[in-house]
Amino acid sequence: MMVLYSGTTCPFSQRCRFVLFEKGMDFEIRDIDLYNKPEDIAVMNPYGQVPILVERDLVLYESNIINEYIDERFPHPQLMPADPTMRARTRLFLYNFERELFTYVSILEDRRQAADPKAQDKARAQIRDHLAQLAPILTKNKYMLGEEFSMLDVAIAPLLWRLDHYGIELPKSAAPVQKYAERVFSRPAFIEALTPSEKVMRR
Repeated sequence: MMVLYSGTTCPFSQRCRFVLFEKGMDFEIRDIDLYNKPEDIAVMNPYGQVPILVERDLVLYESNIINEYIDERFPHPQLMPADPTMRARTRLFLYNFERELFTYVSILEDRRQAADPKAQDKARAQIRDHLAQLAPILTKNKYMLGEEFSMLDVAIAPLLWRLDHYGIELPKSAAPVQKYAERVFSRPAFIEALTPSEKVMRR
């Protein structure tokens, strides 16, 4: 059985929980205290971070790598496109999300950065502006890639869920992004994957 070591407030762990519930398979989630991690976390992941997925002798870390493995191992419902060109484009999108959004999420999540309001304000502004740029895509699409729910939606959902929590208010021009977020949040797997700590992040 797969075991996911997961932080109860960690947006990257939430991605993996979301995929596991979408697949509807047997797995175990072990909650890790992000500020008092057990020693074996550093043994499994040299960077000392969660999420970590363990299946028999396989140990994986990094949420996008974990999720792609789960998707290939349990292909229904498929979250990465079957077409190689679309799959490559999806991976590029995921890479852009990490560079343009989640590097700033990491700043907002880092307790040490809390003492630097300028860095935090810059991070909020960058996230707000990049999310607003997605509005044209989401005006005509139900999900990031069109009608089908995919790994891109999984990747961005934890950030959209935390906008209130991070103190980010999207401009009115980003209304399609808000509507899209509600569609993702209404998925049964998304609701199931929320921890009690995450449920209270959103008013």
